[in-house]
Amino acid sequence: MAAEDIFSQLFQVIEQRKSASPDESYVAKLMHRGVDKINSKITEEAAEVCEAAREEDKDHLVYEICDLLFHTFVLAGYRDITIKDIAGELERRFGTSGLAEKAGRKK
Repeated sequence: MAAEDIFSQLFQVIEQRKSASPDESYVAKLMHRGVDKINSKITEEAAEVCEAAREEDKDHLVYEICDLLFHTFVLAGYRDITIKDIAGELERRFGTSGLAEKAGRKK
């Protein structure tokens, strides 16, 4: 399965779970608890990625990166941001120096 396919499927599931019962779906439970809970999970997962990066265990790092992406995607879904929105922004940035992109940001 191509990366874009799995991301699209994941976003579809997240969208479907928005209307699910918090008792039956982890995504629905996070969304029901709101942005503060989702943010705390993202912060927790980001710390775990940073910890795993210090190890020599690639599989563990991949696992933690997936947790971070998942929770970030839940936040995106909560705020009605689609994978197409994210892909569009990445495409806009592609080919632009990171330094130039950062310098061009509105302050």
